[in-house]
Formats: sequence, structure tokens, C-alpha cells
Amino acid sequence: MSEKDKATIRAALARTPGYDDADPATLDIMRLGGLTNLVYRIGVPGRAPLVVRLPGAGTEDYIDRKAELVNAQAAARAGVSARILHAEPEAGILVMDAIEGVTTMTPDNFHTIPGAPARAGQVLRQLHASGEEFAARFELFAMIEDYLGVLAKKEGSTLPEGYHDVVAAAEPVRAALDANPAPLAPCHCDPLCENFLDDGTRMWVVDYEYGGMNDPLWDLGDLSVEAGMTPEMEAEMLAAYFGRAPTAAELGRVVIYKAMCDLLWTLWGLIQHADGNPAEDFWAYATGRFDRCKALMNASGFDDHVAAVRAG
Repeated sequence: MSEKDKATIRAALARTPGYDDADPATLDIMRLGGLTNLVYRIGVPGRAPLVVRLPGAGTEDYIDRKAELVNAQAAARAGVSARILHAEPEAGILVMDAIEGVTTMTPDNFHTIPGAPARAGQVLRQLHASGEEFAARFELFAMIEDYLGVLAKKEGSTLPEGYHDVVAAAEPVRAALDANPAPLAPCHCDPLCENFLDDGTRMWVVDYEYGGMNDPLWDLGDLSVEAGMTPEMEAEMLAAYFGRAPTAAELGRVVIYKAMCDLLWTLWGLIQHADGNPAEDFWAYATGRFDRCKALMNASGFDDHVAAVRAG
């Protein structure tokens, strides 16, 4: 951990109510996970632990930190995320309650912890049904254009062969969704497994950088992809979410979004690659997601799901 980050954390705590008089020399600072940002758990003697999030380099190109703060506060009110104690959106800094006694989810954890898919479905339902209003509208195809614009400005950036062809092939998907727009709800929109925290009884969902008003079934389709859910796991999640089996149109939306999230996050991975993010091999991440998107769109039955969505 750099001395600059330590100084930033100490300065943020000095502006956090209830922690402004904490002795910097006694802080127990531990790095947590995060692909793009720097996230730290802060132990403070005699007080509840905190989490401090510092922004990753280059994230200001595609993250609206003021909107993120509105979303995070709304998610906390909905009872699905941590309370925000202090924020500096211009600097991308958040200070939050630490959620203790939980397991940070991974694809393996979703496969091995009993009931995890159901608890994920329940917490997403709680968020979507909360009546809260997120600051932005998550527009899939507009975001694809925005990310393409970000990439075009980055030196040495490149696209996987055929990317624009697949975007063009997705036009029937876009038309089907436009024909029957879903009521919008506050959505996480980036349900990476590691954004879910599980205590075995319930889950929390953290990190609202990409949150927005969206078709709620995006979150379910995207999480199914991120966790590599089997058909049985996906059915468990959907049954817990709906309280019943999904209709053909609902299942169609989930399947469509499984392909479309890969189409979008391919570009996100390419931006990380262009930025030199060392967290992982983002070229492999991006091309892997792109290949999976093409496979799903070319799978037998995909067109039937698109037709079910179009029919409503």
C-alpha cells in the first residue's frame, strides 16, 4: 500500500463523523478485493470497522461518481447494501460501514454454498421492489456506443475481430426489447459475484458504480453468467425471485441479457486492457466474454427466446 493511499484514507476518516478524532497510528488497514478500485477494511480501536473505497486510475473516463453516490445511498435505504458514512464524489472516495460475518461470493461459492442462488434472487428482488430511484438510466446499446467512444480515444486499443458484426446481429434483440419495454427498477447492473456478500441467511449487494434504472431481469441474467450457473442454479434463483417459475417472456429476457451483458462487458474489459490495469489479463477476459456471447446468440433456441420477448 502506498504512502499516498494511506494519507488519503487518514484524511477521509478525519472528515467522517464519529471517526474524525481517531488516532491514525492505531488504524488496522487491510486491502480487500476489487478489479478496478482500491478497497480497504479499516479497523478502528473501540469503534465499528469501516470500508474505504479509493477510485482506480482511469475510472473517471466512464464512471459518474455523483450518480454512484445517489445509487449507493438508495441501496442502503433499501436495506441491501452498506450505509454510506462519508463521500467525496469529486475524488471518488467512499467511506462505508463494514459488513461483517459474511462470505464474499465467487463463482465457486455460488456452486458450493447451499441456497446461495436463492438468496441472490431474494436480495435482487428486495432491491428491485424497493421503490427507490437511482440517478441514471442504464441504456445497454447507448453504453456500447459510449464504451466504443472511450476505446477510440485510447492509444493502441483494438476490438476482437467481428465485434461490430455481432452488434449488428443483435438488432433483432434490440427490436424485441423495444417492442415490449419492461417497467424500470433500481438495478445493480454489474452483478459480479464478488459484489454479493453472504452470511448463510441473507445476502447484501455492494458497489453501485454502474447502477441505474433498468429492466430488472438484466441483473438476473448477468449474475447467471458471472456465476456460471447451471440450469438448476438459475432455476433456483428465478424461483426465489419470482416466487414461481418464470414465464416464457421473462425467461427470454434473462437469456437475452446473458448474451448482451457479455457483449457490453467485452468492451469494459478492453478499456481495462488499454488502461494497463494489472488486476488480470483483460484481453483474455474480453475475448472470452465475446466468444461466449457469440456462442449463446448462435445456440439453438436463442431466436425462440427473442420471439417470446417480442410477443410479451
